[in-house]
Amino acid sequence: MIIAIDGPAGSGKSTIAREVARRFCFDKLDTGAMYRAVALSALDRGVDLDDEPAVDDLANTISIRFPPREGSTTRIEVDDVDVSDAIRTPRIDSCVSKVAAYPGVRTAMLTPQRAFAEGRDVVAEGRDIGTVVFPAADIKIFLTADPAERARRRVLQRHEDDDLTLDDLADEVQRTLDAIRRRDELDSSRDVAPLTAAPDAVEIDSTAHTIDEVVTMIADLIQERRGA
Repeated sequence: MIIAIDGPAGSGKSTIAREVARRFCFDKLDTGAMYRAVALSALDRGVDLDDEPAVDDLANTISIRFPPREGSTTRIEVDDVDVSDAIRTPRIDSCVSKVAAYPGVRTAMLTPQRAFAEGRDVVAEGRDIGTVVFPAADIKIFLTADPAERARRRVLQRHEDDDLTLDDLADEVQRTLDAIRRRDELDSSRDVAPLTAAPDAVEIDSTAHTIDEVVTMIADLIQERRGA
């Protein structure tokens, strides 16, 4: 069974997908992390992000893999180096949409994404899972939330182990909100695999719901499908 969860940045896709996978003992595929890994690799190797052919070549050259999970934590490696934390920074937030919009990069990621799901029960999350990567997914979810709430969640996730003052928190939330709005526009308007809900997707607005509530909604859909 393949569960596809799409939605904009900060909508809670990663957390929800992880909890659904844990509840049903499915494997989790974070496609967004793969594009982040390409962006990080380009920056670290001095590849100009505006040089589309060079970024495409890099995407086809590096090895991206998800090693065995440590508890509930999903890790990602590039050429056997753990980059799980390095890809979750404002630096990568600000440039990943550019990289993800390149057709060559998306094509390079498509094969390993589909290979990951062969012979497995998978929860996959990203922006084009139900429309491009797994158009025949058993269940498709389009998860969204109010932009301001998404920014707040993203900052709290980023600093879950830090002590931030309220002023510092408010400043970073505003910067993150601005970045999220820019990314929404870029992701929704790109020519290749734009962010959009599949026609047969179930849309869930998570703004007023807890993680457990959203997970339960999706779990109910899975149980219904299994019983069909």
